[in-house]
Amino acid sequence: MPYQRIVVVGPCASGKSTLVEALRENGYNAHAAAQEHSYVKSMWQMTRPSHLIYLDVDMPNIRQRRRVSWGQEYLTEENERLAHARQHADLIISTNDREPGQVVQQALDFLKEDLGQ
Repeated sequence: MPYQRIVVVGPCASGKSTLVEALRENGYNAHAAAQEHSYVKSMWQMTRPSHLIYLDVDMPNIRQRRRVSWGQEYLTEENERLAHARQHADLIISTNDREPGQVVQQALDFLKEDLGQ
């Protein structure tokens, strides 16, 4: 398999940890980058990913998944911090109203096709 380092970014509660765990279980070198917390717009590039996956989520779905003390204003701020990563993402997946398995399968299908597996 050619060099691959999969980096997953997205707002809090978008499913990054779930996807990274599933990708690792499938043999991928996957990591989550906490880009949503950084004001350094290109921080995700420091990890030198071969593939960048962006997970998107909206406020209603965040509230369904997790009890949070913040609202739309904070999510908007996170999305602004993530804008550079989103622009450079190889794959953008909306996790709204989707089961984790569906998100994982979409990512796996993309990686298998892109890596010629």
